[in-house]
Amino acid sequence: MTRVDQFESVFRSADKPVFEYHPLELGRILVVCDLIGAQARTFLAEVRSLLDVLGPAARWELVDGDAFTTTGELLECVSTRRPDLICTYRNLHSEAWRWPHSLGEHLDVLTQTTSSAVLVLPHPAAGRRDAHTLADTDTVMAVTDHLAGDASLVNAAAAFTSDGGTLWLVHVEDERGFERTMDVVSKIDEIDTQTARERIHAQLVKEPADYIGSCRDAILARRPTLAVEEVITVGNHVVEFRGLIEEHTVDLLVMHTKDDEQSAMHGLAYPLAVELREIPLLLL
Repeated sequence: MTRVDQFESVFRSADKPVFEYHPLELGRILVVCDLIGAQARTFLAEVRSLLDVLGPAARWELVDGDAFTTTGELLECVSTRRPDLICTYRNLHSEAWRWPHSLGEHLDVLTQTTSSAVLVLPHPAAGRRDAHTLADTDTVMAVTDHLAGDASLVNAAAAFTSDGGTLWLVHVEDERGFERTMDVVSKIDEIDTQTARERIHAQLVKEPADYIGSCRDAILARRPTLAVEEVITVGNHVVEFRGLIEEHTVDLLVMHTKDDEQSAMHGLAYPLAVELREIPLLLL
């Protein structure tokens, strides 16, 4: 390695993203369900209780099962109301909640075509709610495979964490991708494979750890009653996240779903959204 390469590596290592705390403002909240009458109003009350953290300034509106049947009608309801947050559950106007394979056509389209955040709750008839589901949001987990620099994810997760609660910031590096990289490195005779493995792993851990440190400092300066915890690991995304959710009794999982390079949901988000059916998911 030349001295120029060494200098560039040191410079790039020191160039770290720093988190900036910006409280999320959610003025208009739309609750959507396929229930009608008293059942719809009960669902609205449950959601309002769950999201008590958003405070009294939020303006709530209910769209029940009589207001739409098709995906187009649902999108029209959303378009005319322009909410900051949509609260609903998977498999609207469908019996597909009986099978654990999709969010349903309404949510598949809604999550990708609207700029609003979407809170997806367990289906009320599915019987899959954990005991703590819909009680509160005092344990919130933000998940990604690239946390450093993702201020919008962290700010959203912090906004939904109740005062006195715990915000978990989780970065899981894909184990198969890491091993593929190391397999390639092992075939280059000029590189010491063991040293490369140790140094690459250390750097993969260091970057999100440094960013979480800046998140913790900025959040606690404004909301000192929150606890900001971290998990940084290499593994299988679904397996790792499911284990962490069970271990820490997570009330709400927060993740990005949109991908600028494709119409479909972000590659990490969709399997998590389909698999993790027992707790609320905030899809950004």
